[in-house]
Amino acid sequence: MTSPSSTAATNVMLAIFEKKTVSLDLYRPLRNYIVFNYSEREAQNLEDDLQTIKQYRMEIERVPTDSLPARRDVLQNYYKALCAVESRFPISNDKDHINSVFFTWYDTFKNKQKAVQQNIHLEKAAVLFNLGAVHSQMGLSLDRSAVEGRRQASHSFIAAAGAFAFLRDNLAMKASMGNSTTVDMSVECAGMLERLMLAQAQECVFENTIAKGSTPGVCAKISRQVGIYYEEALAALNVAPLNYHFDKGWVAHVQLKAALFYAEACYRYGMELHEKEEIAEEIARLKSGISALSEAKKTSPKGAAQQLLDAINKLEANLNQNLARAVKENDRVYLMRVPQASSLPPLPAFSMVKPMPMNDVLDASKEKMFASLVPDNSAKALSRYTEMVDDVIRTQAERLQQGSELARVKLREMDLPDSILALEGNLTLPMALKEDVEAVQICGGPAGLEAELQQLNDLKRVNQELLVQTEELLQKEAAEDAQFRSQFGTRWTRPQSSTLTKNLQDRLNRFAANLKQAAESDARIERSVRDHAALMSILDRRPIESALPTLARPIMSLDANEDAIAGALKQSLRQLEGLGAQRAGLEDMLKEMKRKDDILPKLMTSTGSHEDLFRKEIAKYDHICEEISKNLEAQEQLLLQIQAQNEDFASIFNLEDYKASRERTYKQIEAAISKYQEIKENINEGLKFYVTLQDAITNVKQQGSDFVMTRNMQCREMMDDVQRQISGLSFQENKGSNGYNYPSAAQSHQVPRSNPQPPADPVNIPNAVRPQTPAYQPPQQPAMPGYTQNPPPYGAPQQPTPPYNLQASGPPYPPPQHQQQPPPSHEHGQPAYPGWRGPYYNAPPQQPAPLQQQGSMPRPPYTVPSPYHPPPHQGGYYRQ
Repeated sequence: MTSPSSTAATNVMLAIFEKKTVSLDLYRPLRNYIVFNYSEREAQNLEDDLQTIKQYRMEIERVPTDSLPARRDVLQNYYKALCAVESRFPISNDKDHINSVFFTWYDTFKNKQKAVQQNIHLEKAAVLFNLGAVHSQMGLSLDRSAVEGRRQASHSFIAAAGAFAFLRDNLAMKASMGNSTTVDMSVECAGMLERLMLAQAQECVFENTIAKGSTPGVCAKISRQVGIYYEEALAALNVAPLNYHFDKGWVAHVQLKAALFYAEACYRYGMELHEKEEIAEEIARLKSGISALSEAKKTSPKGAAQQLLDAINKLEANLNQNLARAVKENDRVYLMRVPQASSLPPLPAFSMVKPMPMNDVLDASKEKMFASLVPDNSAKALSRYTEMVDDVIRTQAERLQQGSELARVKLREMDLPDSILALEGNLTLPMALKEDVEAVQICGGPAGLEAELQQLNDLKRVNQELLVQTEELLQKEAAEDAQFRSQFGTRWTRPQSSTLTKNLQDRLNRFAANLKQAAESDARIERSVRDHAALMSILDRRPIESALPTLARPIMSLDANEDAIAGALKQSLRQLEGLGAQRAGLEDMLKEMKRKDDILPKLMTSTGSHEDLFRKEIAKYDHICEEISKNLEAQEQLLLQIQAQNEDFASIFNLEDYKASRERTYKQIEAAISKYQEIKENINEGLKFYVTLQDAITNVKQQGSDFVMTRNMQCREMMDDVQRQISGLSFQENKGSNGYNYPSAAQSHQVPRSNPQPPADPVNIPNAVRPQTPAYQPPQQPAMPGYTQNPPPYGAPQQPTPPYNLQASGPPYPPPQHQQQPPPSHEHGQPAYPGWRGPYYNAPPQQPAPLQQQGSMPRPPYTVPSPYHPPPHQGGYYRQ
C-alpha cells in the first residue's frame, strides 16, 4: 500500500535574513589615496570608478526594496568591486595605509552583536553572507506547489549553499580575526548554513521525485540524503559556537526535519521490501522509523511550525499502518525472524544536489574598475609568472624541434621518401642542385649559348668597323695634307699629319691587336661549346628530373610481396607525416595559449598565495605537454618500424644499385653546370670587353673627327694665304699670314682669327719653339648614332674601369698653361677581357701606366641578356 508524501502538503522551509551595516564613505579615503600615491590626474581619470563603488555601498546600506534578483546582482557587483579595491588600496590601521575606514556589520541571528574592523575581508565576507541569504529568500519565495517552482527553488538553495561554502573556505577565517567578530561569520556557521541549504534543495528534488511517481527505492535514497543533510546541520547547531546562538525554533525545525526524512526513507524502503517479500527487514525498518519520530517529538525544543508537526504525525500513522500489515503477514505466512535495528546496514542514500561553484560568478579578473592602478608587487608577480610560462614554452618548443630534426635525419639516412618517390616515378633532385639547374635554364641553357656567341661576333664586327672608319678618316686627312704639301711646296708650312696623329695611330694599332687576340679567344670559346655540347645537353632536359634513373621493380620475385612491403612503408611514412603535422599544431597551440594567458586581473584580485595561483595557472599547459610527450614516444616507435620496413624494401628493390646510378647522374649534372657556368662566364667577360672597347674606339674616333675638322679649317685659311701670296697681294697681308699654330689631334680646333702676332722666322732661330694654338679639348659628345638607346648590357657599370692599361700619350704640343689638359682617354694594353689572367686574351708584355677613365661610356649597340652569375667557387675561361 502506497501513500503520498507526508511532506507534500507542508513544505515548511527556512530563509536567512541579510546582515545589517552602518553608513560608510569609501569615496573620499580612496580618492585621497590615489592623489597621494599616484596623482591628481589619475584620481580624475578614475572618478567614474570611485562614484560607482560609492553607489554600490549606498545600495548595500539601504533596506532592500527592489526585487530579489536585482538585490543579488548588486551584491555580486559590489563583491567584485571590493576585490579590485583590495588589490590596490591597503586598508588597515597602518599609518601608510587607508586607516580612516572602519567596516561595521551586525550579527544576523543576534542583531545586537556587531563586528567593527579595519579589514576589507569583513566587508567581503558580509557581502557573501548576504548573497547567500538573498538566494535562500529567492528559493522560499517561489511557488513550490508545482514541479517547476520546486525545480527553481532547488536551484536557488543550491546557489545559497555555494555562497556559504565560498564564505567558509575563503573568507570566514580572515573576517574573524581580532576581537571584534560575530558568530554568524564563523567557519562553523557558514558550514551549517551550507548543509541547511543543501537539505532544502534535496527536499525539493525529493518532492518532485514523488510527484513524478518514481519507484519507492529511488524515493527512499533521495529522502535519506535529505535527512543526512539535516542531521549534519543539526550536529553543527548542537556544538559551540552555535549551540546557544540560534533560536530554539531553528533547532527544533532542523531536528524534526532530520527525523522526518529518516522515517520517510524507512517508509519508502519498507514499501520496496514488501514488494520483494522481505517482510522481516521491512518490519525492522518501519519500527526504526517510528522510533526516530517518537524520539524527535520528545527531545526537540518547542517552537516548530505546526505544519511540520502535522506532517510527522501523518507519516507516523502511515508507518504504523504498514507495520501492522507486515507483522500480520509475517505471523500468518512468512514466519520470519525480525532482526534488531542496530544490526541492519545503513539505508542507501543518493545526493542530487551540491553547492554551486561561485568562482565564475564572483570572478573579478575581468573587472575593469581601477585597472590603471597596478601595484609593484603585482607587476613583479606577473613578471615572474611570465618567466615561468616562457620557460615552459621554450622547453616544449625545443622538444618539438628536436623531434622533427630527428625524423629528418633518420629519413635522410634511409634515403626516404626519395626511394619511394622514385618507385612511383616522382623523381626529385637535391634542392641546391635543382636551383642551379633552374638558374641555367632561366638563362637559356646550353641551347642559348649559340645566340650569345653570335652577340660576341656582332660586337666584334662593330668594333672592327669603328676601327676601320677611324683609320680611314685619319688616312684621308693625311692624304689631303700630302697633296697640298706636294702642290704648294715650301709655302705649305703647317706640320705633317703623321706627326700630329701619331698618338691616335698608336692607340688604334693597340686596339687592332686587342681585337685580334679577342677573336682568338672567341674561337676557343666556340670550340669549347662544341666540345662539351654532349655533356651540357642534359641541362636542356625539361623537367630535369626526366634525366634521372628510375627505380625498377624486381624482374623475378619468389613470393610477390614487393607491393605489400612498399605499401606498408608508405603507410608508415604517412603516419610519420601525421605526427609531424600534429607537432606543428601543438606548437601553435602553445603560442596561442601564451598569447591569451593574461593573469594580471587574477593577480590583482587574488587574496591567497601567488605561488598557489601560479601552480594553478601553469597547470593549464600540462595537457599540451602530455600530448607532446605522447607524440615523441609514438614517433620513436614508428621510426624503428620504418627502419625495419626500409631494410626489406631495399633488399627487394636492389636499392644500392639505384643509388649508385642516381649519384652518377647527379655528378653528370653537376659537371654540366660547372662547364656551362665556366663558358657563360667567359662569354660575359667577352661581351663586357667588346662593350668597353667600343666605347674607347668611339672616343678615339670622335677625337679624330675633331682633329680633321680643325685641320680642314686651317687648310682653308692657309689656302687663302697661299693664293694671296701667289697673286701678289700687299706686303702687309703677306707678313700677317706667315706663321700658323697647328694643334695636335688632342688639342682644340679653335684657331684665333684676329690680331695675329707676326712670329719670328723659325728658319733663322735655331731650336725655336713655335707658339701653338690652344689645345683642343673634346667636349662630352654622345656615342655613335644608333647606339645610345639602351643602357649598357651584361651588367657593365655606367662608367666601367677600362681594362686596358696602355701607355698614355699626351698631345705632341703642350697646351698653354692657363688651359686645363683634358683627361687622358682609355688605353688598351691590358688583357682584352677584364679579370682574365689565363691563357686567353693575353696582350704583349708591357708596363703601361694606369689610365684614368674619361667621361661616361657610350651605350653598346646590342641588348644582351643579363649574364649568368655563377657561384664564387666556380672558375671560368676568363678567370684564374
